[in-house]
Amino acid sequence: MSRDHLQPAPTGSAEAPYLDLLARDASVEAFEQPVLRARAAAEPACRIAALEEARLLALRVRAELEGRRRREAELSALFETAHDLAGLRDVDAVLQAIVQRARSLLGTDVAYLSLNDPARGDTYMRVTEGSVSARFQQLRLGMGEGLGGLVAQTARPYVTDDYFEDGRFQHTHAIDAGVRDEGLVAILGVPLMLGPHVIGVLFAADRRARVFEREQIALLGSFAALAAAAIDTANLLTETRSALADLERANEIIRDRSAVIERASEVHDRLAELVLRGGGVHDVAAAVSQVLDGTVTFTEADAAPAEALEASRAEGHAVRHGKDWIAAVAAGGELLGALVLRGHPGLDPVDQRTLERAAMVTSLLLLARRSAAEAEQRVRGELLDDLLDARDRDPRLLRERAGRLQADLDATHVVLAARLDGPAADADEEAAARRRLWSAASHLAATRRGLAAARDGGTVLLLPLGDGDTATDVARRTARHLGTAVHQPVTVGASAPVTGLARHPETVAAAYAEGRRCLDALRLLGRAGDGAAAEDFGFLGLLLAGDRDIAGFVERTIGPVVSYDERRGTELVRTLDAYFEGGMSPACTKDALHVHVNTVAQRLERVGRLLGPDWQTPARALEIQLALRLHRLATQTRH
Repeated sequence: MSRDHLQPAPTGSAEAPYLDLLARDASVEAFEQPVLRARAAAEPACRIAALEEARLLALRVRAELEGRRRREAELSALFETAHDLAGLRDVDAVLQAIVQRARSLLGTDVAYLSLNDPARGDTYMRVTEGSVSARFQQLRLGMGEGLGGLVAQTARPYVTDDYFEDGRFQHTHAIDAGVRDEGLVAILGVPLMLGPHVIGVLFAADRRARVFEREQIALLGSFAALAAAAIDTANLLTETRSALADLERANEIIRDRSAVIERASEVHDRLAELVLRGGGVHDVAAAVSQVLDGTVTFTEADAAPAEALEASRAEGHAVRHGKDWIAAVAAGGELLGALVLRGHPGLDPVDQRTLERAAMVTSLLLLARRSAAEAEQRVRGELLDDLLDARDRDPRLLRERAGRLQADLDATHVVLAARLDGPAADADEEAAARRRLWSAASHLAATRRGLAAARDGGTVLLLPLGDGDTATDVARRTARHLGTAVHQPVTVGASAPVTGLARHPETVAAAYAEGRRCLDALRLLGRAGDGAAAEDFGFLGLLLAGDRDIAGFVERTIGPVVSYDERRGTELVRTLDAYFEGGMSPACTKDALHVHVNTVAQRLERVGRLLGPDWQTPARALEIQLALRLHRLATQTRH
């Protein structure tokens, strides 16, 4: 029947009182009153029957209205939960709201939600509402244990009216103790599903026996679906945030790499520019210092940390040494030095490669400088060889060649003979030491605008004599410099100052011979590693200098003794040496020679017959000692 045909109930009709009760949303008990009043008033049976029928109809209407209100509240709660989920900011807050609404709508004492923990292989209480037991709130359930285990295994809702009397699921002491501590009796559990997988269980529970209706089970299932969606959304948000964080980190790395690559490109350009304009090792270090924002210095091989330097050379990479980085500067296995980045313990791999590239450029510069120096050394050596050997050279050509080497042959010079006096383990080591001596002498000659050449197992230098300097000063300074450079004693003998070398190149050869004699005299006198000139030896110096007849002096003074030894194979010269070294004491002489004192006396008697009875007078003794030293010098020189 349409709305237009509905007629309002008459005032005295049986439905009227019930319509009023429905309008006032009266309690169920109030619907009994109209029938009771009619019976009390002894109204007709038909009237009472009509009221009974109207009451039943009104109660059905009331139940329908209550169901609709309940469903409206449930839908409102689900809508609010979905709204919370759409604006998800805090998954814990959303889950807490779901549990609260489930408890409120189902009218239970407690509601709670447990989630699986894959790492530990069990489940734990994530959210509780209405719980009063700390033990219950901290429960962890093994897979398959308790009502929740049954729900998780079957992926279906389960309800129990009396938990402790229900044998469908596995009871454990820990779970039962927690449930008993909370006082729960009736429990409903529905699964939280993500696809085919159960990730947790949503529970509603009462502390008294209760039967959960289908609508309530469905409602809790809806909340469980929303909870699963919230968790899934939270996981997706977490993954998204993690991915965004990874992307941000990747962007930062890319930006950093780009900056590093730009710095590396800048270093490459700077190093290329330095090489093209003839920059040096320290220019390279300064350029790399600016790019790496640190202090880079070039260090000689013997001054760098040996272990780190060797590791860098062997690996071909820069290595960390404390707070510093060491990059070996090497060529063909030879260590030339190191680039040291100081106070920069954290070094990006690209920056490390930049330091290594700078070390490579440094080695190339050092090799180029060495090659140029060696070429210049050869040219200087060739010019000095020509001065020593070719005495008829054109003075003009000699001056031109010297001028190209920034040497002035018209200036006053000193010719120096230098020789190593340190022990050598073998021939190879001795040859290497001689090469070092020649290299050091060549470098010294180049810096002093002089010349140097290898000769007679040693080195000869032609150095200008500075104002206020003497030949002795130059000799001693050169001995110290070369000894420091080669780490061995170097003995240096100097000639007297010479001039006009371009016009009189033969002067160089004579001066070199004088320097060699002075060198031999130093060694004979036990002054190895020292430097001196002929003028330092007094009377001996006069004999060494110029064209003195040294051989004639020796022959006149001790010639008969020398000849006697040569003819007879005796040791009179050796006996004389020991006699004078022992203070003219026969006892000391016999100890030095390991012979009997009578033998010494016989030999000295023979010397007296050969040299004359006055050979032990002070004047004759001085001449004999001098002749003995000159004889020893001459013999050593011939050998």
